[in-house]
Amino acid sequence: MRQSVFVAALAAACLSATAASAQTLRIALASEPTAVDPHYHDLTPNNALAQHIFDSLVSQDERQKLRPGLASSWENDGKNRWTFKLRDGVKFSNGKPFTAEDVVFTFCRTLKNETKVSDSFADVTANFAAVEAPDPHTLVINTINPEPLLPNLLSTLGILSASIVEHGPISYDVSKNCGVTGPWPTVSGFNDGSLAIGTGPYKLKSYVRGSAIELERNPSFWGKAEPWETVRLLPVTNAGPRLAGLLAGDYDVIENPAARDLGRIKGDKRFGHVITPSTRVLYFQLDVARDQSPFVKSEDGKNPLKDPRVRQAMSLAIDRDAIVKRIMDGAAEPAYQYLPTGMFGTQANPPKLAYDPAQAKKLLAEAGYAKGFQLTLSATNDRYINDSQITQAVAQYLTQIGIKTDVDAMTRAIYFPRRAKKEFSVALGGWGSATGEAASFLRQWPPTPNETKTLGGSNYGGYKNDQFDKVIREAVTTLDDNKRSALLQEAGKLVLADNAFIPLHFESGIWAFKSEFDVVGRADQYMLAMSVRPKAK
Repeated sequence: MRQSVFVAALAAACLSATAASAQTLRIALASEPTAVDPHYHDLTPNNALAQHIFDSLVSQDERQKLRPGLASSWENDGKNRWTFKLRDGVKFSNGKPFTAEDVVFTFCRTLKNETKVSDSFADVTANFAAVEAPDPHTLVINTINPEPLLPNLLSTLGILSASIVEHGPISYDVSKNCGVTGPWPTVSGFNDGSLAIGTGPYKLKSYVRGSAIELERNPSFWGKAEPWETVRLLPVTNAGPRLAGLLAGDYDVIENPAARDLGRIKGDKRFGHVITPSTRVLYFQLDVARDQSPFVKSEDGKNPLKDPRVRQAMSLAIDRDAIVKRIMDGAAEPAYQYLPTGMFGTQANPPKLAYDPAQAKKLLAEAGYAKGFQLTLSATNDRYINDSQITQAVAQYLTQIGIKTDVDAMTRAIYFPRRAKKEFSVALGGWGSATGEAASFLRQWPPTPNETKTLGGSNYGGYKNDQFDKVIREAVTTLDDNKRSALLQEAGKLVLADNAFIPLHFESGIWAFKSEFDVVGRADQYMLAMSVRPKAK
């Protein structure tokens, strides 16, 4: 009798443990978010984490189509005025009601963010001439320049609660501190959880850098409740251990397993996978402005990267097809422009960027560098798929044409702040179009920075092309789609011709998971717990 009671108790305990584990989703991340603060740095891992906790006015589905978020609708007057109608009945995770005042505060905070990296999100709000809230659920934005993509741009801007600061009446008056009377929020307050107050489907339970991020279901969420009571986001930067952890049962979902390793789970009924093309282009940004660049050494003491012939030679030296085939295992596409062909503002039939090392050597000789020069490529080793291997391959290609090339690969936590300080000569970058059109890359990286920093916020290499600047400035303020598309195509051709930004390939997002789940791959490569569902039985 006693033994049967023990067996029954043990069985009940096992069932209870199984039920509890079914409520916890364990995700192995390829790249760890660098902060919980949704305005800290405009990076894919950071933005993905933010979407669990903080909603935005507008959201995007897995194919980057716009859909209502905290705003139920929006309209433009054909010029500079946008009106957003906000959802009623939404509450923050601390119980405070969501109103237009919180949106105004959020916009102000992007311009008063002392702990941000680069000008993340301020490039959007700096174009606001006025923001008004005629009632708690109406927001009116007047832009300095027409902004045809404002809903797209706002889709990555997490909305904060004004309750996290001391304030009087909130208004979009930056010169008067927007009505904030206490200190502005800093990144540390979000990381320790005290300021991580949002309207999203989850709340932050804990954030331990290098270990785990734990989320718990937000009972105040205005939308349909998520199936997971808790979510554990675990940084595992090496693809091998990620897959090994999935096979061992330690993880339920992993992102970006090595394409070559998918054979280990194909045909195994215990697992599934999905490969989704993305808009993320991998490229190198060159220091083309300074007479002496920190990681370039040449016999004449000059910076060879300033010479267009040298830059063209570097592009000709790279075998993009081989990189896609041998390093990316086919889970990528060679890039001949900065957004995949067929998307808005791209060339319909861009010429292939040739691999011609013989011509590259001739161009180097014409530029006065027949004996080459020394160069260091700087890159992350934990941000993009095979980022350090890609950089090593490019270094070998450049060395073969006479440019003696080294690689300095580092963690993204070190890399991105250094890149923002312009400490590199040739820097690896990866840019996914948040708007789904060519303007995303072309307004952020190549333009000469304008005073409001709405253009050229990431032009760390000092690129300057007056004709390009003229075309892109017109493009980003043109509301007519056909005209804007033609302008973006022209702008893209101008940048490609100068080789100050050398495109490599477009990544594909890869997810592997236990077969008891359904996972939707996203074109923006966001790893969201909201994209994972228990498989219907």
